[in-house]
Amino acid sequence: MPRRIAICAPATPITRDHAEAVTALAAMEFPALVLAFHDQCFRAEGHFAGADAVRLSAFLDCANDPASDAVWFAKGGYGSNRLLPGALDGLSGAARAKTYLGYSDGGFLLGALYARGIGQAVHAPMPTDIRRAGGAEAVRRTLAWLAGDTGGIEPHCGAEPTAAFNLTTLAMLLGTPHMPDLTGHVLMVEEVCEHLYAIDRLFFHAAALLPRLAGLRLGLVSEVPANDRPFGADAEEIAAYWCARAGIPYLGRAAIGHSATNRIVPFGLARSPGGA
Repeated sequence: MPRRIAICAPATPITRDHAEAVTALAAMEFPALVLAFHDQCFRAEGHFAGADAVRLSAFLDCANDPASDAVWFAKGGYGSNRLLPGALDGLSGAARAKTYLGYSDGGFLLGALYARGIGQAVHAPMPTDIRRAGGAEAVRRTLAWLAGDTGGIEPHCGAEPTAAFNLTTLAMLLGTPHMPDLTGHVLMVEEVCEHLYAIDRLFFHAAALLPRLAGLRLGLVSEVPANDRPFGADAEEIAAYWCARAGIPYLGRAAIGHSATNRIVPFGLARSPGGA
């Protein structure tokens, strides 16, 4: 029986041509998957894919639909956090058996779901990645995983539980009731469009509140704006510095980030769709 993948946009909208390209790719290469884009994905109200209430309603439509096996976030941007805690409080029993996929701003929902033990949270490429150079391969990676192929999982996912976040998203979650307990986890973080001094500041905050990790890996740090003077350390040196100060083992790099090479990281122990 085909697996139905419900797609909503908790933050910012996508275009219909991007949705059509992803749908065509899935139909051609993954006939066991049926993609269902919620019409809300194409709404626009200011920065967002519809007002907060519209985005919340669409998320709950997808999550509570017993006919859907997974909920795939169409795009990041900013706005998923504005749906909390309503996005959790409105979930039915059907939502608890689903897989939830996305990254970047979608980490607000993934982290909150993982904190409550609802479904399977997965850091994974999103439909909007089809617009990137080589983006079809990123989208293909998520579709393949949903179809049961675990080859796209980040290679350092192993015996220890894992989690993956955009660094800014993680820092904003820390200290809120939506932050999961990552004790004993290998945490993977990535960043985009932030100055190196801002990355340093984010690590200052995160490292102080995450001392019980099994380790940290740094993903891609891309599109770093130029500062008015050299910062004096690159992103990996910054990560290693704050890990050392906090007593967190720095484990090296991870294959995640805002690029077509972004890999899949199931939260917890690496699993196939549905927890098999």
